[in-house]
Amino acid sequence: MNLEKICEQVVAISESTGLFIKNELKTFSQKSIETKGTHDFVSYVDKTAENQIVSSLSKILPNSGFIAEEGTGKPSANGLNWVIDPLDGTTNYIHGLSPFAISIALMQGDEVILGVVHEISLKESFWAYQGSKAYLNGNPIHVSDVNTISGSLISTGFPYYDYSRIAPFFKTMEYLMRNSHGIRRLGSAATDLAYVACGRFEAFYEYSLQPWDVAAGALIVQQAGGKVSDFSGKKNYIFGKEIIATNSCVYNEFQGVVGGYMTK
Repeated sequence: MNLEKICEQVVAISESTGLFIKNELKTFSQKSIETKGTHDFVSYVDKTAENQIVSSLSKILPNSGFIAEEGTGKPSANGLNWVIDPLDGTTNYIHGLSPFAISIALMQGDEVILGVVHEISLKESFWAYQGSKAYLNGNPIHVSDVNTISGSLISTGFPYYDYSRIAPFFKTMEYLMRNSHGIRRLGSAATDLAYVACGRFEAFYEYSLQPWDVAAGALIVQQAGGKVSDFSGKKNYIFGKEIIATNSCVYNEFQGVVGGYMTK
């Protein structure tokens, strides 16, 4: 496979679909919203965008499978799978807030080999593939070189259905509030990861996430020189529903804090 060429095609697909999503905001109505679960929303925009993405990706790799948030296509038991979130940050979108993003990753077996995150509002396309640098709109990016939590700006996401770990989550937040430059909650995990990759955040952590939320962004962070793990410091972050992503300098300190509170 020519991953560079495939990545160029995926970026173009995400940017084209992003234009559709942004244009739909002009006429979007709250009546279009469906509820999948507690605080979990979807609309025709998510579904149409996913159909467009799956259709386009099928032409690039005809035998690939799909792990997509709205269930379009079927995963492949062996080989290549696209992991797709057509609209990460749906709650932001339906309220007319930014950010919201498209996240597309390509996995070969259990390994992510390509990732694209397109933040729609600012028209920012982040991408990387196995063996490449990480890029933002064609320019190389790198994680920051801040080396302490005390000098870090940190991002997280609030759980919206699984509150079983809410107590240690708040303890973690309290520690980080007291000992960092602050915490931000954007409402789009894919964007959070992309922002770690380009140095806007030093660290990100969240639980109750799905593969389509993190697969693309995690690879981009790694190719930008950062580190990614689950809360325990292991590699179960794609399907394990928890993730830490940092620059290379604060990882040990940050993982110690998050893991210390969240894995007891």
